[in-house]
Amino acid sequence: MEIKTYKNQEIVIRGERIGLGESSLIKIPVDRLATGTLIEIPVYVFNGETPGPTVLLQGGLHGDEINGVELIRRMLIDKRYKITKGCVIVVPLLNVFGFLNLARDMHGKDVNRSFPGSKKGSLASSMANFISKELIPLIDFAIDYHTGGAQRNNYPQIRYTPIDARAASLAKLFAAPFVFPSRLISKSFRNECFKQGVPVIVYEAGESLRLDEFAIEKGIEGTLRILKHFEMIDEQVHLPSLQQPVYIAKRRWIRAKAAGLFSASVYNGAAVTKGMVLGTIVDTYGETKFSVKAPSDGYIIALNFFPVINKGDALFHFGMSEGQEE
Repeated sequence: MEIKTYKNQEIVIRGERIGLGESSLIKIPVDRLATGTLIEIPVYVFNGETPGPTVLLQGGLHGDEINGVELIRRMLIDKRYKITKGCVIVVPLLNVFGFLNLARDMHGKDVNRSFPGSKKGSLASSMANFISKELIPLIDFAIDYHTGGAQRNNYPQIRYTPIDARAASLAKLFAAPFVFPSRLISKSFRNECFKQGVPVIVYEAGESLRLDEFAIEKGIEGTLRILKHFEMIDEQVHLPSLQQPVYIAKRRWIRAKAAGLFSASVYNGAAVTKGMVLGTIVDTYGETKFSVKAPSDGYIIALNFFPVINKGDALFHFGMSEGQEE
């Protein structure tokens, strides 16, 4: 992926100017709690001395998805944002209200279904409007960090817009264990970026309200790999040996055919073969037992760890690479 024009000659956010070679922490006031406590969103800007691409690293769009928050926090603490070229805009936690309430939404509204938003709309809509109008126009590309939800654990994976060749190139550079195209969702951050001509990759890893060390490590590695590719950080930064990702061409959810207690018998991320038993469902009295089998050769790209399930619940997100068919 080549960036022909650079947007970081000078970054301006809410009237504050960050020139080449400068860094700043800008606190964006959002709203107040019922107690009157002001809630602000921290936006870090690290502008290199040499012009280069401007990238947005965004965590906590959903308040209960904390792996991305922790991933970005560690990179801040470890001073990983020593940017020599280009600019990195870092939003560690966007949905502060959801985070405080251990919830995905912001006051009952999903920020990631509220774009492009409105200054006069709901709090989620207002936040989406800030990103749409003040951040997206500044950037050349973005990495959006997420986790699975509703007890679903995503094995580290990168999703990108299938008709966006630049996003596909970024996905390849990040090199998460699994990589696959994913359709645009109406009123999402990625959809709004696409409309504005900005490629986005979405890093999905782990599950909501849980820290996952492997997911965090892979996220940091992939992020640094991209920054290093564009010569934004010191070339001496050490990264683990690159392991080629698995490109998923087709995917589906394997769902429960009966209610009961579910137990998986394969690891998340595992390669499986057709007919392999992936898990079992038993009733609470031990009278019935159902086996959940792999429909073909493929991979487990997400797993539901919740033991009590109902008929139709999603158990495994099952992916197939080219040449693997049901």
